[in-house]
Amino acid sequence: MLAKMREDLKLRREDVATELGFSPEKLWRVERGRTGLTNPKDLRALLAHYGVEDPEVVDNLLLIHRESLTEGWWTPYTPHLTKGMREYVGMESDALSIAAWQPTLVFGLLQTKEYARALLMSAKAVDETTTEFVDANVELRMDRKTLITSSEPRGLWIIMGEDTLRSTIGSREVMAGQYEEIKRLAALDHITVQILPGKSTGYRASQNFILLDMDEPLGKIVQADQPSGHASITDKKPEVGRYSRRFEALRAAALDPNETPTFIDEVQQDLERKK
Repeated sequence: MLAKMREDLKLRREDVATELGFSPEKLWRVERGRTGLTNPKDLRALLAHYGVEDPEVVDNLLLIHRESLTEGWWTPYTPHLTKGMREYVGMESDALSIAAWQPTLVFGLLQTKEYARALLMSAKAVDETTTEFVDANVELRMDRKTLITSSEPRGLWIIMGEDTLRSTIGSREVMAGQYEEIKRLAALDHITVQILPGKSTGYRASQNFILLDMDEPLGKIVQADQPSGHASITDKKPEVGRYSRRFEALRAAALDPNETPTFIDEVQQDLERKK
């Protein structure tokens, strides 16, 4: 709604943001419904800038703006998501491409339904979650996979530690299906999967993180797990730069993408021999 009003007037986002004392990034989030203008005065000032001053129209638009913040294909899942995860899923849906490092577990968008369920069930008692929570999050994870399997998929570059393949989640049968899924997805032109072997002496980050390319004006943002167990999301340039350098170092240390299927097969055969 707000983006269309601005575009109809042929106004640049940067100019509007400067005029009203916002950052272009904040206005981008507001237009996408990723954040709201909590102070009604700010939204009234924005509407006035677009020539909307009729009190009844303004009140209706204020209501529409508040309601729009709850919309999104993931809305049915929100009761089972943390605030940070709700924000991340919205950002992920808008991203042009996704790059991530995952040292110990298969990255979410690569997971099979069986692997995702086994993973969540293993934590059910510890995290005191419900079966409803597990079901909702498994379905959400499968719905998110359409980002990389649709007719207009996002580019995806994933680097995973060897432990992601050697850790048995659920059962050997679940892992066998997960191995095949990784190989299937890695064969797609827009998806790259690299494995960092345990014996590698190259750079290795201890925490998993995700870089989302949001295009202009936001550029890249990073989500990173913190020691406290919470995840942070930021578009601050120093932080984005730091994690971008980490990703490049991991990419250099990991096996060539062409070696991924063979490495997975070798791990699987090794595990079979140890039965």
